[in-house]
Amino acid sequence: MVYRLHYTQILPVDVNTAWDFFSQPANLCRITPDWLCFDIRFAPDEKMYPGMIIEYVIRAVAGIPMRWLTEITQVQKPYFFVDEQRLGPYRFWHHQHLLKEAQGGVEVTDLVHYSLYLGPLASPLHVLLVRPRLEEIFTFRRKALTEIFG
Repeated sequence: MVYRLHYTQILPVDVNTAWDFFSQPANLCRITPDWLCFDIRFAPDEKMYPGMIIEYVIRAVAGIPMRWLTEITQVQKPYFFVDEQRLGPYRFWHHQHLLKEAQGGVEVTDLVHYSLYLGPLASPLHVLLVRPRLEEIFTFRRKALTEIFG
């Protein structure tokens, strides 16, 4: 089963300012909750480009470290990029980051499609743990972006 998350917010900045922020992997730490213990192990000191590999470790469940390897597969500066998990906790992870000029700033959209290992057996795990944790992460992200950009 493939699940979907969709979050949108307006930030009071122009699209290029938003792009400059979102296209730098180091800024992921600023919009990720501390309890996830997000630790970038490898990321080039460059803005997003197709083929970029980012390696990090998270501690999403009981403090157990999980390695996550992401590839940036598509980039259309300053409006769009996609990250896809190559190695990590999900069977499938496809995350679209969309930036669109809007009245009062830029509309920022996260559209995530993901699936879990274990197929239909993972459904209770998804309902009880995975979906609530992802919602918590994106709620934190929304608040952090509001604090960063006003």
